Amino acid sequence: MPTTAPQTAQRRRKTSSARRDDEAPIIPILARKVREVEAKAQRGKLGPTNRVKFQVIAFLVREERARVKADTELTDAVRAELLKRLDGVATILAKTAARDTSLIQLLEVDQAASPVARRMRRDWLLESGAELPPDELIITDLAPVSVPVVPAALAERQVVPPQVEARQLANPFLAPDLALRAPKETPRRRLDSWELMGPLYKAFETGAGGGAASMDLPEVPEFDHVSPKGLEVMPHQSRFLEAVRTGHRSFLLADEPGLGKTAESVLAASVAGAYPLLAVVPNVVKMNWAREVERWTPQRRATVIHGDGENIDAFADVFIVNYEILDRHLSWLSSLGLKGMVVDEAHFIKNLTSQRSQNVLALATRIREQVSNPLLLALTGTPLINDVEDFDAIWRFLGWTTGEKPGPALMEKLDETGLTPADKAFYPEARNAVISMGIVRRKKKDVAADLPDKLIADLPVELDDEFGRSIRQAERELGERLAARYRRIIEARGDRGLAPGEVDADIVRLVAQNELEESKAAGTGSENVFTMVRKIGQAKALLAADYAAQLQRSVGKVVFFAKHIDVMDAAEAHFAGAGLKTVSLRGDQTTTARQEAIDAFNNDPDVGIAVCSLTAAGVGVNMQASSNVVLAELSWTAAEQTQAIDRVHRIGQDEPVTAWRIIAAHTIDTKIAELIDSKQGLAQRALDGEAVDPQSSDSVQLSALMHLTRQALGTA
Repeated sequence: MPTTAPQTAQRRRKTSSARRDDEAPIIPILARKVREVEAKAQRGKLGPTNRVKFQVIAFLVREERARVKADTELTDAVRAELLKRLDGVATILAKTAARDTSLIQLLEVDQAASPVARRMRRDWLLESGAELPPDELIITDLAPVSVPVVPAALAERQVVPPQVEARQLANPFLAPDLALRAPKETPRRRLDSWELMGPLYKAFETGAGGGAASMDLPEVPEFDHVSPKGLEVMPHQSRFLEAVRTGHRSFLLADEPGLGKTAESVLAASVAGAYPLLAVVPNVVKMNWAREVERWTPQRRATVIHGDGENIDAFADVFIVNYEILDRHLSWLSSLGLKGMVVDEAHFIKNLTSQRSQNVLALATRIREQVSNPLLLALTGTPLINDVEDFDAIWRFLGWTTGEKPGPALMEKLDETGLTPADKAFYPEARNAVISMGIVRRKKKDVAADLPDKLIADLPVELDDEFGRSIRQAERELGERLAARYRRIIEARGDRGLAPGEVDADIVRLVAQNELEESKAAGTGSENVFTMVRKIGQAKALLAADYAAQLQRSVGKVVFFAKHIDVMDAAEAHFAGAGLKTVSLRGDQTTTARQEAIDAFNNDPDVGIAVCSLTAAGVGVNMQASSNVVLAELSWTAAEQTQAIDRVHRIGQDEPVTAWRIIAAHTIDTKIAELIDSKQGLAQRALDGEAVDPQSSDSVQLSALMHLTRQALGTA
C-alpha cells in the first residue's frame, strides 16, 4: 500500500521520541508547561500563578541540564539531543521574559522558592515518575508575616481629621470582639501538599461543570422586613439579604450592572449590623452612595470623605471614600473598629502591584484581625476583564485565598470533595466550592423580567474627507510595517514547512505583541494603533454629534459617550450651536458638580443630552431618564462598553434601550467593533457557564494588530 512507508516512518519517529522521553521524562512536562506560560504572556503580563510556574520551569531546566551532563550512562548523541530540547524550553523562557522584564529576577539562581513553588516542582517531578526523598514530599508553609496597614512610604501622608480625634477621645477603647479566639492550629489536610491556585483558576477558565457561578440562596421570605416605608426590594435582592440574615458574610456580588447592588449592600449592612461600615467607591458615585444610605436606611448616618476629611461626621455609621484618597486615611480607618467593608467596582483592584489594591487589601486584613465575622462585599458586574486571574485580588479581599493558597474555609470545602487536581472531576467540584464561598451572579434576563430589552445598533459612517483618507493610508502603512517584520523573521529562521499562502500564527502574534508594547511605551508621540484609533474618534466626532442631536429631537434625552476630551469638546460645541442644553460628566469634576449634572439630566426637562466620558462616567451612574445611548468612540474592552450602556439599562428603566455605535466604515474601527462583540467569552464561560471559545481572552488591541498583520499579508 502506498501509505505503508509514511506510517512506518511515523511509528519510527514516535518510538524514537518515546525513547528520548524515557531518558528524561520531565522534559515533555516542562515543554507543555512553558507553552502554557508563553500563551498567557502573549495576552498580557503574567499573574501570580503563572509567575510561579515560570520560576519552577527555570529551576527544573537547570536541574535537568546538570543531571543530563553528569549522567555517564547516556550516549553523546542522546545527551546532545536532550540538551537541545532543554535549550528549546530555555529559549521560550527567555522570549517570555523579554516581553515581561519583571520575570528576569525569577531566573536568578539564588531566588528563594516559596512553598507554592516547591509544591509545584514536587508535583511535576512525581508526574514524571521521579522518586523523591521524604523531605521533598512534605512541604510546610512559612509562618505568616504581619504587614502594617500603613506602609512606610505612606506614613507621612496620613491625616487624622479633628472629628475623628473627638470620636477617639469619646471612646478610646474599642469593645473587644469576644467571638475572636486565638487561632487554632489547623490540622493537616489531604490537599495541603498540592498547589491549588492554578487548578482553581483553571476550573473557572474552562467553565468546568457549566451553570451560572452563583451560590444557592434562600427563597424569598414571606414578609419584607428590611425595606423602609414606601420602598420595596426586588425578589433577587430579598434572597441575597436573606443569605446575610442567615449568617453569610463574604460575597462577590457579581450581578450584571443595573440590578441594584448598591441598595443590596446598604441593606446588607443593616441586616448584619455591620457598623461602622466603610465603602470604598469610585469618585463618581460617592454622592450617590450617601443618597442610597439615606434612602434605604434612613435611621443610619453616612459621611462622605473629601480631601483630608476636615468636614466629615466622625460619629457616622457609614464612611464613604474614593480609591484615590484612601491612602491618606488608612491610619485612622484601621483603628476605627470597622465591622464591615464594601469595595464598589471591585475590578478596580485587580492589579495587585498598585498602591490602590494594596491599601484595600491591607484594610480588609486588619478588619478580619479585629472582627470575628465581618461583612465583606466586593461589588462588580464585570469581575473578569482580561484573564481569570483577575479574581485573585477579589478573593484575597474576601479572605477566601491568600494568593498562594486557599484560606482555611475554602480548603476545608476542597478537602471534602475527596478529589485532587489529578482527578478530572476535581475541577467542577472546585468551581462549586469557590462559588459556595459567596459568589452571587444574576443576569437581568433572569431576575428582572420587567426590564425592557437592550439593543446595540451599529451605524457605519463614511470618512470621505481628506482626514478620513489620511487615516486609511496610515492604517495601510501600519499593516505593511507589521507584515515586513513578519517576513524578516520568517526569512531569518526559514519557513519550516509552511504551505504556500500559510502564515505562522505564533510569529503573527509575536509581531503584534511587540508592536503593542512599543505603542504603549511611545504613547501619542508616534503613529501607532492608539493614535490611529484616536484620530478615527476625532474624525467621527461631528458625525456622531449630529446623529445624537437628530436623535434627541425625535426621542428625547440622549446619553453621548466618548473616550477623549477633544471628542467631547467638539460634540458639546456642536450641541451648543444646535441650541441644545447639555450637561457634562468628566473625570476632572468635583463629586458635587458631577452629581448636580446627573440630577439635572434626570430631572430637568430642558436638558437634552449628557456628554459623558467612557472612563469617568461609565460606572455607578444612574441615567434612566434616557433610553438612548450614542457611543461616539469604541472602547478597548467589552466590559467598558457594557458598563456605559448599563448606565441607562438598569432597574427603573421603563423603555427599551438602544445603544447606537458610530462605526467608521472601511477602517480598523469596524474590526474593533467585531472584536468587542467576540471578547465577551471569558465572563460567559467563567461566570455564566456558557460554552464559548476559550481562545477569546486576547486583548482587543492585540487581536486588532494581528488582524492588520494578516490583512497586509493577504490572509485576513
